[in-house]
Amino acid sequence: MDLSLTLRFRSPELSLFPRKSISSINFPGRQHAPIIPRHKTNPETGLSAPKLHLIVTAKKRSPIEGVSEELNAIASQNLDMAPARRRVRSAFVEVQQQLDHCLFKMAPTGIITEEWYERNSKGLQIFCKSWMPQPGVRIKGALCFCHGYGDTCTFFFEGIAKQIAASGYAIYALDHPGFGLSEGLHGYIPSFDELADNVIENYTKIKGRPELRGLRRFLFGQSMGGAVALKVHLKEPHGWDGVILVAPMCKIAEDVKPPAPVLKVLTLMSKVMPKAKLFPKKDLAPLAFRELRKRKMAVYNVICYNGQTRLKTAVELLKVTSEIEKQVERVSFL
Repeated sequence: MDLSLTLRFRSPELSLFPRKSISSINFPGRQHAPIIPRHKTNPETGLSAPKLHLIVTAKKRSPIEGVSEELNAIASQNLDMAPARRRVRSAFVEVQQQLDHCLFKMAPTGIITEEWYERNSKGLQIFCKSWMPQPGVRIKGALCFCHGYGDTCTFFFEGIAKQIAASGYAIYALDHPGFGLSEGLHGYIPSFDELADNVIENYTKIKGRPELRGLRRFLFGQSMGGAVALKVHLKEPHGWDGVILVAPMCKIAEDVKPPAPVLKVLTLMSKVMPKAKLFPKKDLAPLAFRELRKRKMAVYNVICYNGQTRLKTAVELLKVTSEIEKQVERVSFL
């Protein structure tokens, strides 16, 4: 069961915000009683600040079609910590492998896969996975993947990795801290620079493997992973033979952002309660998955983070896109 909290700004007759500008934000919490801070009228202007109403409601995860009640019960548990996400993933592996989609049903056979954990310099266990061509196939190069926001390298990318590996490339991927099977609070990004540093740290080890000596090495980033890849490139301009970007997160669309006054309040709140799920969430599934069948399959990505964005995470995403916009001229494009 997920818990959601609704934040509303209510404006009195004399207010800094007109009544028509009332905005609503949903975010998780743990109580069912409204919290109403009271504000005094400014004696100089005669205006009052808006009242902040926090209303908490319980939201249950929708059941996944085609799976047993037992599996639905497993999928509905709290996924804040990595051990729970790992249990859920293990329970759904067989279900995911039987999904009726080309990424799963038409995946090449004979690909050698390996999964392991690396403890990074922050003390977090980072999930890593590799897909290697069949024995006897000459390896042409290495590709290291950075997944997008909320995602994991163990679902849709699984099929993509097998297709690329079948063409002769060694594929490596990891789950960012706080996502997928890696340790860290689910969906929490305390520092975007730390995401990039984690990629540099782990993939530097992989690039040093004997089987990759002398081969060209590419960094592949998708969506938020594209922003991670760009940050890595800006930190290490000569660390890779090339960077591949698929729909990179270089800017947050204006219609996804909350109104400017609300954004300012949430930014200030992120300094006090950074892990709180208070940032408004818009359904981006139609944009992320234009193919309807693939969009339907996304519900089986059971360890994907689909809750409302944590405050600090949202601030970091907005911050990094602003940084990338200012430094994009430093990125060379073919």
